[in-house]
Amino acid sequence: MIKSYFIHIFSVILLLEFQLFESSYHDYTDALSKSILFFEGQRSGYLPQDQRITWRGNSGLGDGWMVNTDLTGGYYDAGDNVKFGFPMAFTTTMLSWSVIDFGENMPASELRNVLVAIKWATDYLLKTVSQPNRIFVQVGDPNIDHNCWERSEDMDTARTVYTVDAPNPASDVAGEIAAALAASSIAFRSSDPGYAETLLQTSKRVFDFADSYRGAYSDNLNIRDGVCPFYCDFDGYQDELLWGAAWLRRASQDDSYLNYLQNNGKTFGADENINEFGWDNKHAGLNVLISKEVLEGSVYSLQSYKTSADSFMCTLIPESSSSHVEFTPGGLIYRPDGSNLQHATAISFLLLVYANYIERSSQTINCSSITVSPTMLREIAKRQVDYILGDNPKGLSYMVGYSNYYPQRIHHRGSSLPSIRDHPEFIGCKEGSIYFNTSNPNPNVIVGAVVGGPGEDDAYEDDRVDFRKSEPTTYINAPFVGVLAYFVGTPNFK
Repeated sequence: MIKSYFIHIFSVILLLEFQLFESSYHDYTDALSKSILFFEGQRSGYLPQDQRITWRGNSGLGDGWMVNTDLTGGYYDAGDNVKFGFPMAFTTTMLSWSVIDFGENMPASELRNVLVAIKWATDYLLKTVSQPNRIFVQVGDPNIDHNCWERSEDMDTARTVYTVDAPNPASDVAGEIAAALAASSIAFRSSDPGYAETLLQTSKRVFDFADSYRGAYSDNLNIRDGVCPFYCDFDGYQDELLWGAAWLRRASQDDSYLNYLQNNGKTFGADENINEFGWDNKHAGLNVLISKEVLEGSVYSLQSYKTSADSFMCTLIPESSSSHVEFTPGGLIYRPDGSNLQHATAISFLLLVYANYIERSSQTINCSSITVSPTMLREIAKRQVDYILGDNPKGLSYMVGYSNYYPQRIHHRGSSLPSIRDHPEFIGCKEGSIYFNTSNPNPNVIVGAVVGGPGEDDAYEDDRVDFRKSEPTTYINAPFVGVLAYFVGTPNFK
């Protein structure tokens, strides 16, 4: 009884704190447009004529020459100049899922823009798996790159290509690439069926590589020092095998992938470590994705995945006895490992997707003492979105270029250095340090970038040195595209 009383009091306090910041109006359509535009600022390779972030220029044009392969294109993951395959593939999967589940809410122009953003990634990913039994998992030496503050257009650091050849394993990266290509095949099915078929068939081949040579890519000694600790596989490769199979099942409806999910779920720990979702750990997203087959397709052999998805949702409900999520005093979901908004955007995405799945099947979630409705899940997601856009104790939009008050000194080389347009002269590795250390605002606004965000006390210092808080990443933005699209389609949701 005493525990229940304190849970009730905590819930009331949280609700009051959330309501303090709920009065603002947000233009979700504008935020959606900007969240997609951000990806143009992260492009590597030859930029097209219709490039809208015009302070950027061509970069990485020799990528792949060391291995006699064209590896131009793709995205820089964050504020540096390295193309990390693992998070890039996850970014692609989430952009594609955003289109699949929320594309109908997007204005036609923005749906076109996000498909362009996806194709910029998938064209590159196809290059990385173009050779049999070989995957190019990364371009650029991060240890050298991170020792420089240099524009991507000026890069003179080593563009090392990190390669995994069979029988060496890369189940995590290959599984995520398979997921990305399968998901994107669905996104392109109506507008470009030929390309969609190429993506799907390549996905199947890459998944076979992932499953045939099981293990983590970061366990390969020849590449470990280049991928760790940056995008090391910390949580195992088994979740990516299930994730890849789940997306192939959804894209192909092939029963072989259904059997794979049925036969390997327990072995691969699908019901373990289920409360995380991001570039490294796919468990929560995997369970939500597969639950669609249970809820809408009555495939009850996958019921264990839905049970885990329900359990995950219950952890996010403050009133639930199984709640263990942390919120900041201002109401932001908080996980203590830096770049916190990656968790807020990814979890918000899953909340909205699952709310739709259970609503369509006229179901609710039983969280012990309370019944959770789709509306309750959406309310939590909306609080996260509005917090990010400015309804927070600092009144600051954590999306650059949205509203009049947003971070000015983000941890991003291209944004903080003079543009190639304004300063065409070469700026070397160490010559950029004066721009890194200055307290002046960044000269180039990378519109739509969502930074890492505040700490557990809602504090945020506008300081580019503090990369955990001030650095944007593609995998913060990717799920946010889908989240914003949902609210574009439901503008009257309160």
